[in-house]
Amino acid sequence: MKTEVLYRPSYSMAVVDLDGGEAIQVEAASMVSMSAGVNLETKMAGGLLTALKRSLLGGESFFINEYRAPTDGGQIMLAPALPGDIHVRQMSGDALMVQSGSYLASAEGVSVDTKWGGAKTFFASEGLIMLKCAGAGTLILSSYGAIHEMTLGAGESYTVDTGHLVAFSEGMGFRVRTIGGIKSTLFSGEGLVVDLTGPGHVLMQTRSADAFLTWLMPQVQRNLNTLNNTGSRGR
Repeated sequence: MKTEVLYRPSYSMAVVDLDGGEAIQVEAASMVSMSAGVNLETKMAGGLLTALKRSLLGGESFFINEYRAPTDGGQIMLAPALPGDIHVRQMSGDALMVQSGSYLASAEGVSVDTKWGGAKTFFASEGLIMLKCAGAGTLILSSYGAIHEMTLGAGESYTVDTGHLVAFSEGMGFRVRTIGGIKSTLFSGEGLVVDLTGPGHVLMQTRSADAFLTWLMPQVQRNLNTLNNTGSRGR
């Protein structure tokens, strides 16, 4: 499997070349195009219980699409729903904890499952569950905005807004908390953060979907109110 990312970082698309008989698991509605002969099978990845956990707890699709190349190989192009970057990582037996919505695709050797974060993640903006991606092979993640990667040394700590967190290495220490107390949480525009402690890798996205929606919804409501008022005067 060979993966090339085009048009980054704003409107990234992954071009995946598959060897003969090779398959890739893809999040629903992420396929842009594919070559002739590539076969699609929609299934519950990992069985019924795992699929239920992914859907109900992890915020991902209940079903996952598996695309398998014919004997002479094939190609598939993938893109996430939101404008942003794509991160390709070659897994070699390690594991990443991935925020809901950032998983895009993976090779057959990479398992995708949910894992309880514990009560300390109860107020995290993405919910209780994060996806655990582990195994060997290609893992493809997406972001809203560009991806920034950091490597933390043993005992080194860093604080990330939960809306900007894409993934981090399994085994890293983490604690979700409010920033600056209740008053700051409610009025500063800053919400919840996660304190991450190394060693390990951290992937962050330069934009937050939560922040965008916070900005967008008042604009939509204002326009709707204007249209309603205009309609009322017209009658």
